[in-house]
Amino acid sequence: MASISLRGVQKAYGDGALVIRDVDLEIGENEFCVFLGPSGCGKSTLLRMIAGLEDVTDGDLSIDGRLVNDVPAAQRGVAMVFQSYALFPHMTVFENMAFGLKLAKTPKDEIDRKVREAARILQLEALLDRRPKALSGGQRQRVAIGRAIVRQPGVFLFDEPLSNLDATLRGQTRIEIARLHKQFAKASVVYVTHDQIEAMTLADKIVLLHAGKDTERYGSIAQIGAPLELYHRPKSRFVAGFIGSPRMNFLPGRVQSIDPQGVLVTLDDTGENVHVPVSGEGLQAAQPVTLGVRPEHLELLDASSAANDAAVLTRTVSLIEQLGEHSYVHLDQPGGAALIAKAPGDTRLVPGDEARLRVPRAACHLFTEDGFAAASLESVEHYA
Repeated sequence: MASISLRGVQKAYGDGALVIRDVDLEIGENEFCVFLGPSGCGKSTLLRMIAGLEDVTDGDLSIDGRLVNDVPAAQRGVAMVFQSYALFPHMTVFENMAFGLKLAKTPKDEIDRKVREAARILQLEALLDRRPKALSGGQRQRVAIGRAIVRQPGVFLFDEPLSNLDATLRGQTRIEIARLHKQFAKASVVYVTHDQIEAMTLADKIVLLHAGKDTERYGSIAQIGAPLELYHRPKSRFVAGFIGSPRMNFLPGRVQSIDPQGVLVTLDDTGENVHVPVSGEGLQAAQPVTLGVRPEHLELLDASSAANDAAVLTRTVSLIEQLGEHSYVHLDQPGGAALIAKAPGDTRLVPGDEARLRVPRAACHLFTEDGFAAASLESVEHYA
């Protein structure tokens, strides 16, 4: 098993521009850590630095307590699974999986044992004599994972391993990877993806990375935490908008008043009031803010339903996306910000209907002009 430590790690290329900035990160033994973020945020670059395929421009990178900045990739005790599978087309499945062991001059009988055990776990036993061209995409990815498993490394590195698979195979392979991590409990995993479903379902810890100008302003890391921590307690508007699908609704407003129970916000476009249970520290009356609430936390009320002391917004239905089990209702208000609400699949609303939306207090988030979240009151639990 091995832990990974990054202290002040930065990466710059020839023009001197930093693509990885001020990364401080600890990945513990047996931890499944996912690097998540938009395209161009440096997820794969950071992974390749851990693997030894990219140099560290500044800072310290340690694996299992050993500084590895200048240690060659082959001597770091890591195994990497690539997006493109990277299988040798002229070799059989067995030969591909055994390749690294042969380079390490592992005894023949031990190679045979390790390859066949990995093939059994990955359900590849019947395919050991086939070449990659005779395999499906999912089977090729399992071979690439098997090639990493047989080396029994302290760290597994996955670089968007499911992006070339169709939706069904992605789901199946995601489950297999989660199961494998439990079976090989001594190994730590670092996994790169832009798919938040993969991140939320696989990770013990998510490292969400900034991109573009936000990297220069705030550093590469937007937030580190368990999946539900990022979902329920985003530290910034960027995190709140990136985690969750559809994305969080954002409504511009101003601070109306502050009391011990939270902050009363008046929406700019409609004049509606919403009380948000956050600390008013650092806020003042008339200050511009942004109210955030997720589509799944908005409750559509019928004409006779009471709001139970929660805020109620009124909007006109403009579009309904019917997805079977549930629907996404798009709502507009002349002069007001658009909203999306999640509703049951059998909702009877149609475009043109007026809808009332209950906004639970504890489901609300508040963001200041600089994009940071106002602190939640410790006495108030987040909506679940």
